[in-house]
Formats: sequence, C-alpha cells, structure tokens
Amino acid sequence: MRDERGAAERAFVAVSETLTGFDAETLYGTGLVGEYRALTAAEAGEERYARFAGGDQGGPGHQGDPDGDPELTRAVVQLWYTGRWPGLAGGRGPYTVSVRAYAEGLVWRAVGVAAPGVSAPGFGSWTEAPAPLDGWTEPPAPPEGASR
Repeated sequence: MRDERGAAERAFVAVSETLTGFDAETLYGTGLVGEYRALTAAEAGEERYARFAGGDQGGPGHQGDPDGDPELTRAVVQLWYTGRWPGLAGGRGPYTVSVRAYAEGLVWRAVGVAAPGVSAPGFGSWTEAPAPLDGWTEPPAPPEGASR
C-alpha cells in the first residue's frame, strides 16, 4: 500500500508541478500532497483521475494528460493556489478544504506574503519598509487632465 500511495503521490506531484509552476519540494512542503491527491481522486472519480494524473493510476508507463480535462485542471490549480475546491460539474460544489489549506495556498508564496488572518507579521513590523519589488516598473503616466 505504501508503494502504491507513494507512486500515486509522485504522479500527482509531477502533474501539479507543471500546472502550478512550483517544484516538488515546495508542494511537499505544504504537507497537503496526500490530502489533495485523495481529494482530487475522490471528487473526480478514479477513472477520470487516472487519465488526469497518470503514473501507476493509469497503468504502467501511463503519462498524465491534464490538458485532456480542462475542468479538472482548473480545479487542481485553484486547489493548490487557494486551498479551495471549486467543484466539478455534477459534483458537490465548492468548499474550502481546511484552514491549513487556506494558509498553505500557493497564492501567498507567489505574492510573498503570509495568508491574511493566519499569522501575525510580528510586533512593530509596520515600522519597516516592505521588501523591494524586483523588476517592478511604475505604471504609465495617466493622460493629461486625468487624476491618478
């Protein structure tokens, strides 16, 4: 069972790396790989999930095909980034997986902040300048006569 779960998780992580742009270490670091894999398989159904994730789920040497199921692809991306399952057609609808899933959402890593309401930034942190935005450029000036 352990080898099966490991192979299934590795297949799910491989697809998730491609979809999210985050590496396996970051995804495993959330502590949610197993939960998200199980949730996705349960919500999509084993057959649909096997086509999506590949690995041992679809038979030896089977590669996942997330492009073949845009609805499930979008759902998995939303799950990783927000900790919220958006629901699938004919399924039970959207729900937030857990407080931890919200806190570990990749959106917070992508923008470089802690999830609001989850952890305090620390006493007096408001006195320090925010981190620089590397590569940020000012937006173009508004047309004459327009206010900013």
